[in-house]
Amino acid sequence: MPTLIATEFEDLQLFARGKVRDLYAVEDLLLMVATDRISAFDHVLATGIPGKGRVLTQISLFWFEYLSDLVPNHLVTADVEKYPAELKPHQDELRDRSMLVNRARMFPAECVVRGYLSGSGWKDYKQIGKISGISLPSGLRESERLPEPIFTPATKSMSGEHDENISFDQMVARVGGDHAEDLRRLSLAIYAKASAHAHQRGLILADTKFEFGLTAKGIVLADEVLTPDSSRFWPSEGYRLGAAQPSFDKQFVRDYLEAVGWNKQPPAPELPENVVRRTQEKYEQALELLTGPAL
Repeated sequence: MPTLIATEFEDLQLFARGKVRDLYAVEDLLLMVATDRISAFDHVLATGIPGKGRVLTQISLFWFEYLSDLVPNHLVTADVEKYPAELKPHQDELRDRSMLVNRARMFPAECVVRGYLSGSGWKDYKQIGKISGISLPSGLRESERLPEPIFTPATKSMSGEHDENISFDQMVARVGGDHAEDLRRLSLAIYAKASAHAHQRGLILADTKFEFGLTAKGIVLADEVLTPDSSRFWPSEGYRLGAAQPSFDKQFVRDYLEAVGWNKQPPAPELPENVVRRTQEKYEQALELLTGPAL
């Protein structure tokens, strides 16, 4: 499978480039293209993961449909045959890895839900016994299930800096009280439904982050949803307390970069073929477990 590191559609208006996605303005919509770029430790690596963008897109499309009874989303279509005529020259590149979406005024916060103690949440808990201002029982261990899922918003960096956990009061200051309440309610409801589905498929949804925006429909779910890039999925089999769990994401990439002693400053080292292949397999396995079909 070829690797798409970046799109170069000179006949289209580039709207923005993120760590993974390239966005183009198409009439009054946005074309969102998931490339095969991969980031680690807040840096985009030169080596891509073949097919990663296709996997992320197909997983997001599955969740948009699955969650549509809870919240509307920004998707217009992902069928390249229905795209405007100006996109036809790029159909082959866009197929299975792109979406036409409505423009939304995005909320300046990441909506994070945690059901288990891991990642930055585990780090904060060890230091102060709290996550985003929420006090937790003492004596919890790494990867332990929380008494109930918690909403722990974070800053949303537009220029690549590391996101930081913030309190609910800080989120209110960013988006307003009514919107903050709505986003918390929606995030927890989505997590509950998605976590139940993951459990049926032999997966634990440890934590995840959502992005929401405002359109004429009101609040909509946007960007990517419940993918290995935005969520921590663990296999239920072999789950054990007190340690980090294997996950369906870029674990092999992080492990390799730590092993070679990269100082987390650019340029990042190239990834060897075996790390690329094992990471690609993890993403494809996540797609198959969550949605059924493989690419």
